[in-house]
Amino acid sequence: MLRDGFESAAVEEALARLRERRFLDDTGFASRYARSRLQHRGVGRNRLRAGLRAKGVTRETAEAGLQDALTQVSEEAVLDRVARHYWKGRTRQEPQRKLRNLWAFLLKRGFPATLVVTRLRTLWPRWQDALDGLDPEGPEDFDGDETEES
Repeated sequence: MLRDGFESAAVEEALARLRERRFLDDTGFASRYARSRLQHRGVGRNRLRAGLRAKGVTRETAEAGLQDALTQVSEEAVLDRVARHYWKGRTRQEPQRKLRNLWAFLLKRGFPATLVVTRLRTLWPRWQDALDGLDPEGPEDFDGDETEES
C-alpha cells in the first residue's frame, strides 16, 4: 500500500502529464464537441450549450468552447442548410404551415429565435407573414411532424 503523500504526488504527476498532452482539456473538448455537432448534426447554440452542460462541462468552459466553434463554423449557414433540407422534404404541406412548422423545428434544434425568424424571412420572403405573431420563446401550435436527424 502506498503512503498518502506519495500516492497524491503520483496522481498529480499523472494529471499534469495528461494535461500537457491535452488529454484533459475541457475547453478543447467543448470546442470540438460544438464544432462537430454544428457541422454534422445541424444543431444550434442553445442545444450545444445544454449538451455540454449535460456532459459536466462548466458554464464558463462550455461558453468558451461554443464561442470558439462559432468562429469556425457559421451557425447561420448551418441553419440555412437544415432549413432547406426540411423544406424540400415536405412538398405536400402548404407553404405557410410548412414555414411555421420549420420555425418550431429549428427552435427545437437549438437555434436562437431571432436568428431563426431572420433567416426564414430571408429564405422565404413570399410567405414571411406566416411568421407574424409567433412566440419568440418557442412553438405553441407545432403539429409535431418534425424528424430529428441526430
